[in-house]
Amino acid sequence: MTTPVSEAETRKSSTWEVFRVFLRLGLTSFGGPVAHLGYFREEFVNQRRWMSERSYADLVALCQFLPGPASSQVGLAVGMSRGGYRGAAAAWLGFTMPSAIALILVALGIGVYVDGINSGLLGGLKVAAVAVVAQAVWGMARNLCPDTPRITLMAIATCLMLISQTAWSQVAVIIAAGVTGLFLFKADTQSSVDDGLQVSVSRRAGIFWLMLFFVLLLALPVLAGTMSSQTLDMIDAFYRAGALVFGGGHVVLPLLQAEVVPTGWVSEDSFLAGYGAAQAVPGPLFTFAAFLGAAMNQLPTAWLGGFICLLAIFVPSFLLIAGALPFWQQLRQSPRIQSALMGVNAAVVGLLLAALYDPVWTSGVSDAADFGLALMALVALAIWRLPPWLVVASCAVAGWAISLV
Repeated sequence: MTTPVSEAETRKSSTWEVFRVFLRLGLTSFGGPVAHLGYFREEFVNQRRWMSERSYADLVALCQFLPGPASSQVGLAVGMSRGGYRGAAAAWLGFTMPSAIALILVALGIGVYVDGINSGLLGGLKVAAVAVVAQAVWGMARNLCPDTPRITLMAIATCLMLISQTAWSQVAVIIAAGVTGLFLFKADTQSSVDDGLQVSVSRRAGIFWLMLFFVLLLALPVLAGTMSSQTLDMIDAFYRAGALVFGGGHVVLPLLQAEVVPTGWVSEDSFLAGYGAAQAVPGPLFTFAAFLGAAMNQLPTAWLGGFICLLAIFVPSFLLIAGALPFWQQLRQSPRIQSALMGVNAAVVGLLLAALYDPVWTSGVSDAADFGLALMALVALAIWRLPPWLVVASCAVAGWAISLV
């Protein structure tokens, strides 16, 4: 079982420390949102012990319910837990800006397009993601699925998600697992939920942030329709994309394409080139918004357009996290909710296991050499305890070398 988080380890962190930790993750977290959750777990649960396994799984479960990028929302919540609003801002900046700046440079023609990047190097990065997610799934399963009922629930959730991989299926599986846990499991009433996820946001502030989320969602389309402003049109389009999409980065792409290509803001070829480049950079896929803003055919464009669209698509995530966390913390105190979360956390492991197969495994492992590299990467992470950034870099170099053979 996970070692409890001590009082010393739950102390608040400086804004600089939060930024530094997330900047390193933003520079090295390749592989998409599922891999990001693996990197986060290794960093915050195993290495820094900022929270317990259970607290981390509860947080992941919350973010799976909310629209927007789940991994970025987990990062915002961790930053808010460690340093309040400034901590959340530092976490977002550190994790998001490296890929956002890279994609803006690509849009401006300064960066290197994905077609010019060695395919073996990209393949090595995908293999590294396989190892990172596999380690996370195994570690979470050991702690969150310790008995036969929860192992069974995990397996059922995995099978259901492999059959239907829509965002609504994911929400339905989590709800069903919570109902099952409510009747099947009995929480330990002696256990404490003071396990690292401490948020200083009040319930009144939470209500304000949630109201602001819905006010912007309803008001921006009205303002954009009555005022002739390209900037306001962009903010409206990207805010709605961040506010209404469940399932993370890949799911938002069709919505963004419908917003920017038919309107003539971005050409089809530019959209596809940017999407390819987004696959080659670390960090959240939602930073694709920065590329689109910089590549606009109308003002504002370049750096200003990139940052406007980037902020617009991530603002809903901040509002939802800041609004939901105060209530989530209180709900976790309830023994009945704790019982439900025992089922939810088992299902979360199942969801990650399904994602380990598709898309992580199916896109990362295509032959025996990839399997061998993934195995060695897993050994390096789980047995040798090498830092993830070193394993990622080594896999990239190994993938490049294999491609030359």
